[in-house]
Amino acid sequence: MKNNKIVIGITHGDINSISYEVIIKALMDNRLLESYILIVYGSPKVAAYHRKALNIDNFSFNTIKSAEEANSKRANIINCIDENIRVELGKSTEAAGESSIQALDIATEDLATGKIDVLVTGPINKHNVQSDKFLFAGHTEFLETRFGSTGALMFMINDYFRIGVVTGHIPISKVSEYITKDTILNKLKIMNNSLIEDFGCLKPKIAVLGLNPHAGDNGVFGDEEPREIIPAIDAAREENILAFGPFPADGFFGSLNFQKFDGILAMYHDQGLIPFKSTAMGGGVNFTAGLPIIRTSPAHGTAYEIAGKNEASAESFRRAIYMACDIFNARKEYKELIHNPLKSYDISDM
Repeated sequence: MKNNKIVIGITHGDINSISYEVIIKALMDNRLLESYILIVYGSPKVAAYHRKALNIDNFSFNTIKSAEEANSKRANIINCIDENIRVELGKSTEAAGESSIQALDIATEDLATGKIDVLVTGPINKHNVQSDKFLFAGHTEFLETRFGSTGALMFMINDYFRIGVVTGHIPISKVSEYITKDTILNKLKIMNNSLIEDFGCLKPKIAVLGLNPHAGDNGVFGDEEPREIIPAIDAAREENILAFGPFPADGFFGSLNFQKFDGILAMYHDQGLIPFKSTAMGGGVNFTAGLPIIRTSPAHGTAYEIAGKNEASAESFRRAIYMACDIFNARKEYKELIHNPLKSYDISDM
């Protein structure tokens, strides 16, 4: 029963990673139960294994068979995988990859049918999840296809800035092939809409980074800026999107220019993620913008090297939970505002 609480679905990610550790540590905070209904899509057996490995004896899950059975006063868990699964801490295994996707499939089905309101995903290994049934580079690409979106944006959020990337999980050697006017303009539209609807920015200002050193230096170091990036910025401004740039990435972050903008659009993964993770201090969140559903995740990976050692911080996962719910409420408020806007008047008629 929802009881007007936001229902949060959580996928267990890679069972051999720190995912269960950060999930359990985050859900041990009973304040979450005051406002939310919590459902983990995973395995009670695997959860028990991790609790024992971490010496956590003051927390347990309420096992249910479907989201409708969720107890609003307990953290719930739905079994999504084979009971005979073997946990091998710190190892990337085919079984772990398969179980990651099994939980994701069931959770996204419940998300699509409205049984849960938002989705928070545990970290997966992008290699061991690959199979004939899952041919995606990661969650972002899977969700984009699953929910029929014409475009999604990997949007990284921390205390300092919100930064999205034009190209995500592709080889660096192929990045320039994807830097086109249309692609950049599409990402700018997604970011602009998200800043308005998901984060409450009335007239967001977006900084666009260049691709080449010194943003090409007028074509000396490449022509992507005058050929694709600047035309995309101009086109965005014609559509009343306040986009500025292109800025050389090194000077942009070094001079603290990012403080003047509501969002930043980087051209490729590491251009955006290196400054992001350098400042996130373990508290960053990955949000998939541009989708009809809400999905967040912690801004870290599987961290096999510390799995089962009780060294992982749950801060990023905890923030992912709260951000998913904040965005849910922001979208609800935005829909109410545009459904019943204040009537406008022409002063000349007064």
